[in-house]
Amino acid sequence: QVQLVEFGGGLVQPGGSLTLSCAASGRILSFDSMGWYRQAPGQQREFVAAMSKVGSTDYTDSVKGRFTISRDSAKNTVHLQMNSLKPEDTAVYYCTAAIGKFTAWGQGTQVTVSS
Repeated sequence: QVQLVEFGGGLVQPGGSLTLSCAASGRILSFDSMGWYRQAPGQQREFVAAMSKVGSTDYTDSVKGRFTISRDSAKNTVHLQMNSLKPEDTAVYYCTAAIGKFTAWGQGTQVTVSS
């Protein structure tokens, strides 16, 4: 069973940067894709970014040019570099790993953008 642990969340001022990391219990290159979702208070969970097994990336429009997803295969870790953060980026961020029709989820890490 895949286990995902996120870390790196916290409080940051608008315009600031934060890097989230997700450590997987298995080899990340064995997953079809890994990614990040987020859920703001009172909102539905939404897709943020993903990276496929071959390294292609995808982002939701609201974070394009500000967020970057990357991976360290040797450490089985995926990162989400977040720059130019806005208050509307405030949410719980979840790491995901997809294998076929199965998707594993992490427990989430809180990101708060506020002055």
